[in-house]
Amino acid sequence: METKSYTAVVLGAGPGGYPCAIRLGQLGVKTLVIEREYWGGVCLNVGCIPSKALITAGKRVEEITHAGAMGIEVASAPVVNMTKLQAWKGSVVSKLTGGVRTLLKANKVDMLLGDARFVSPKVLEVQTAEGPVRVEAENVIVAVGSRPIEIPGFSFKDARVLDSTKALALPEVPKRLAVIGGGYIGLEMGGMFAKLGSAVTVIEAADQVLPGFDVDAIKVIERRLKKDKVKVVTSAKALGWEEAEGGALLHYETAAGKQSVEVDYVLVTVGRRPNTDTCNLEATGVAMEGRFIRTDDQLKTSVPGVFAIGDCTTGLMLAHKATHEGEVCAEVVAGHPAHNVAKTVPAVVFTDPEIATAGLMEHEAKAKGYTVKVGKMPYAAIGRALTTNDTDGFIKVIIDASNQRVLGVTICGSHASDLISEAALAVEMDCEALDIGLTIHPHPTLGEGIMEAAKAAIGQAVHIVNA
Repeated sequence: METKSYTAVVLGAGPGGYPCAIRLGQLGVKTLVIEREYWGGVCLNVGCIPSKALITAGKRVEEITHAGAMGIEVASAPVVNMTKLQAWKGSVVSKLTGGVRTLLKANKVDMLLGDARFVSPKVLEVQTAEGPVRVEAENVIVAVGSRPIEIPGFSFKDARVLDSTKALALPEVPKRLAVIGGGYIGLEMGGMFAKLGSAVTVIEAADQVLPGFDVDAIKVIERRLKKDKVKVVTSAKALGWEEAEGGALLHYETAAGKQSVEVDYVLVTVGRRPNTDTCNLEATGVAMEGRFIRTDDQLKTSVPGVFAIGDCTTGLMLAHKATHEGEVCAEVVAGHPAHNVAKTVPAVVFTDPEIATAGLMEHEAKAKGYTVKVGKMPYAAIGRALTTNDTDGFIKVIIDASNQRVLGVTICGSHASDLISEAALAVEMDCEALDIGLTIHPHPTLGEGIMEAAKAAIGQAVHIVNA
């Protein structure tokens, strides 16, 4: 068996692994990255990127449909050619995954495609198309990612039961779709299919969709789902399904009793689980927290020379969190005094409208014992939002009443995903509300709303009535 030796081996080339490997290469560390299936990981291939491409297409259909409000008359309803849409989505994915391989090569990182399993903490055996390869390393970074959770009675092997990967590859827009799970993935994909023409039913076990999010944002999303004719059933438990004439019959239970809905597909989006059971991780002896690998603020595990980043570690399962951890980890492996001490990891839900948060949400700040003041700027009062005819939502700045420090920002509205980075910087730098309020924002832009919300938190807004 061929044996390869490296200073660092990165196991997994997703949004945590490949940036880690690139940074290691930049730092002059002899590095190998091993990937089982997708260069770029789930995110680039069957997650973040393709889902946002299809979500954008759904939003575009809606914009065309309602263009009449601006005096733009469309002769007929838009028609979705799913074959062409999937081809366009595929082209986006190909450009990005090709870019990953190019960057790894440019930074002198070796690549190996195969299924790797630990033999010991710093030795892996990789099954490749050309045969087994033994890999030895001074440092190993585990970045194996996660996969969708499968629930009893809904096997992803069944053609009618979809995980997010299968749903993003459908060759046609389903006429009827059930979504089990009203979290961010379920609402993103359910909302997208509704805009493309599906009759969507969302089944959520909790008493509201998007559990844990700002209640004001949830109200905005619920109104839009209703407008898009998405049926939402909360406090409901999915029981199972069976084949019916022309489709599937999904059974679920609420306080009112057992009920059923006829659908073409059932999309299960109840969360994700780490892939720590796929690489014989037990051979390393690293300490675990349930299925997750325990790490410190340098991404070190309990075993010297073994590191872990991304979805297989504790904390949020977000691509940008994994990327940041990967870069910090590379610095540590290279001998630099780096630590993962970020104050906030911003989060985005690509519903319509979008939700984005940085720092603490209002209810979280109160739960931590802060006396808070809140500045809230409705999109309907932002000139730029009116010019785009997209006025649902708000910008909310939460500050500590004792010193006016920004504790968090919640944005629910168009382009929230693009606006939240300013808020993340404000939280990271421990800004006061006036730091944002006295920063001149260009007009007319949606970003002005953050400035006004910050001023509103201290009673100085000029474009809305101060509370």
